[in-house]
Amino acid sequence: MERHYPEVVGVRRTGWAALDRDPQEDRVEYVCPHCGARGQKKARRERTQYHFTDGFLQDLQGEVTVCRSCTQSLRVVPIVMLHDQDETRRFEAVFSDELAGDMHKSAA
Repeated sequence: MERHYPEVVGVRRTGWAALDRDPQEDRVEYVCPHCGARGQKKARRERTQYHFTDGFLQDLQGEVTVCRSCTQSLRVVPIVMLHDQDETRRFEAVFSDELAGDMHKSAA
């Protein structure tokens, strides 16, 4: 029996995009589709397993996790790796529909 979890876009910041945190922390950030809380989890896949797709390095297999706020399961896919501020701006422009939906849910 296969389970279906709600999907959400994850972001893995490296290099210049991760200047606001400890460089030893390698985290995937996401917004829970159930409760709208921002979450993060430790990245499991090696950076070499990411593939260049649609202009970004992405992990299209994704990962399943549990929201720490509402304890609901969700699937973080795709996980987009961002290296600098230019990639971050480009990502926000390309994924603006998904991010706007997540932000709308978190504001409600």
